[in-house]
Amino acid sequence: MAVFHDEVEIEDFQYDEDSETYFYPCPCGDNFCITKDQFMCGETVSAPSTNKELVKC
Repeated sequence: MAVFHDEVEIEDFQYDEDSETYFYPCPCGDNFCITKDQFMCGETVSAPSTNKELVKC
């Protein structure tokens, strides 16, 4: 069973370009982090010149 404290938008995260990692401070004092690759895994991206869709992962 998962327990959620709050939903956070990716825009609320701080982004480190060197490590391509997003960071967000947890109210408990810890930090949540997610890499750009983890964030984009499973996202559907429309192909620019066709009607097909690409899934990046």
